[in-house]
This record gives sequence, C-alpha cells and structure tokens, in this order.
Amino acid sequence: MKVLVTGANGYLGQGVVKELLDKGHEVVAVDMATQNIDDRAEKKAVNLFEIEDPYKFFGQPDVLLHMAWRDGFVHYSEAHFNDLPNHIGFIKKFAESEISTIAVMGSMHEIGFFEGSIDEKTPCYPESFYGIAKNALRQATEVLCKQNNKMFQWLRGYYIVGNTKFGSSIFSKITAAAEEGKTKFPFTLGLNQFDFINYEEFCKQVASCITQDKVNGIINICSGRPEKLADRVERFISENNYQIKLEYGAFPDRPYDSKAVWGNNAKIQEILKNEIK
Repeated sequence: MKVLVTGANGYLGQGVVKELLDKGHEVVAVDMATQNIDDRAEKKAVNLFEIEDPYKFFGQPDVLLHMAWRDGFVHYSEAHFNDLPNHIGFIKKFAESEISTIAVMGSMHEIGFFEGSIDEKTPCYPESFYGIAKNALRQATEVLCKQNNKMFQWLRGYYIVGNTKFGSSIFSKITAAAEEGKTKFPFTLGLNQFDFINYEEFCKQVASCITQDKVNGIINICSGRPEKLADRVERFISENNYQIKLEYGAFPDRPYDSKAVWGNNAKIQEILKNEIK
C-alpha cells in the first residue's frame, strides 16, 4: 500500500513510519521538518493546511494516517481549539478524494474521567482542551467518512512507554533526567492504574490496523490491562538501569485522571491474529 503519514517527524510518527516500511509498504512521510524520519520514506517538509489538493499533492495514497497534532502533551493549550478547524478541513479534502481509508490518531483523553475498560461504545465526556478537540475531530471524521463512503479508523492511543528523552511522557522525562545525572525525580503517589503499551508494540499495532480493512471504527491501541503507575515507572527505571529515585508525593495527581482505566483490546487482537493468518 501507499500510506501518507502526517506528523511523521514526531516521537510516535517516526516509529510508525519505520514499522510500515519494514512491512514493505510505500510511505510518504510529512511534517514541518523531516530530519528524524527514516530515509527509506518519501519525505515532505510542508504545512499540511496550506495545500489545496493534498490527495494529488501527496501522490494519491491508498491510506491517510493523520498523526499530526500540536501541543499533544500540553492538555490546556489553546492550540487544540485553534488548530481544530484546520484538521477538519484537511480530512474533509481527503474524504472527498479517491482515497480508500482515513485513519486518525486519537487519545484515551477523549473519554474523560472514567473507571474500567474502555471500548468503542464508552461515552466521551472529555475534561481537557486536548480531549475535547480530539473528540470533536473524531466525530467530524466519522461523519465525513460516512458521507463519502470511506473506511474510517480512529486509533485510540493509551499510555506509551519508551526510553527516548525526546518525548513528553513521564518516561521520556525520567530518561532525560537520568542522562543529565540526576538522582531524584519528583513524582505523584503513583496510585492511578493505566493501560501501558511499549513503544514498539504501539507502532506495530498502528501499522497493522491501517493496512487492513476487516476491522474498522474506533480501535484501541493498547495492552488491554491496567497497571499501577508507580509499579510501571519503577519497572521502567529498573529495565533501563537508571540510578534515579522517585520522590513520591511531590506533585498531586491530575484531577481529570481516572483511578483505574484500560482499553478493551478485542479489536486489535483480532487484527493481529488475522495478520498472522
């Protein structure tokens, strides 16, 4: 397949592009800058929202994987609302083109405060600017795909574990602190339980989703089980042999974070099993 990946220079985009290339697909990788993208991809450094006919401009791809998003880890950034019309307009252009599949990266923050297992029928009551904007994009994308008979995939991501200092997750921050020689890291009590997925597995799941057409709609990119934040972070420190200790209770828990939440992994497991067959 020919896959267009937006946000390809970002932390998540880089790994997904590599996984798609390793699977033998042709990738057009797009971002404002392209220095971190696998050289096997066709790279384009452009502003997505300034292109009149992106389907034609990017060489008529089979699949759009829209991962581009500004300030993803700054949950109350006004950029989420300011950029939303541009994202919708960009996807609308593809919905009205000859493309087959439109896949967009979502977030469990669309759900809001919830306890238990999340599936595609779980109601969304987002409590941050980020969650509100992502949820609105999901609804708009689904309507546009229905109107234009396009395959719709909303890839709802959970908590990604990776040991690069360039991300914005707590794991990236711990890696950066360890590389700077710090021996203490301010932390919450770490009692909340989340669905953690390793970076490599996240990239594999995303690539597997968008290159098949049997399972669609909202798909959780997840492990399917909860784990206490403190336990996963302590294990992460041990796995990487970091000489750093957590300062428990230095920060309060975020009020909109659920006490225990995880993704239902039935759909992604079906996709992965079908791939093996």
